[in-house]
Amino acid sequence: MRVKVSRKAHFNAAHKLYNRNWTSEKNEEVFGKCSSPNYHGHNYELIVSVTGEIDPETGFVMDIKILKDLIADKIEALFDHKNLNLDVPDFKGLNPTAENIAVVIWNKLRPFIKKEHDLEVTLYETARNFVTYSGT
Repeated sequence: MRVKVSRKAHFNAAHKLYNRNWTSEKNEEVFGKCSSPNYHGHNYELIVSVTGEIDPETGFVMDIKILKDLIADKIEALFDHKNLNLDVPDFKGLNPTAENIAVVIWNKLRPFIKKEHDLEVTLYETARNFVTYSGT
């Protein structure tokens, strides 16, 4: 029997969406206000889910405390109250869209989740705009 367990977290971060190969006009046409040279911020909500078999000895798929600590150490410490474009090396050459942020988060967490468990990251950029990435 496979069960999904999830942990919710959040971080606040600023970013600017732009393609360095485009003109300012093209960036504004495609990304609108999100391409502002002065950046803008979001209160991101993050849900990390791990799916797997229940361990018969512990009753856990994964100890939520371990998942909580992983998110705090590998994600919140790196992203919270940062400018993603300037402060997070993963985005030096990568546009920090919600899609790309979710993939980066997944890649940072995947090495710490058992191979036999599935990992899913859902990132809310706003209450109505969110993306989900599960490695496929």
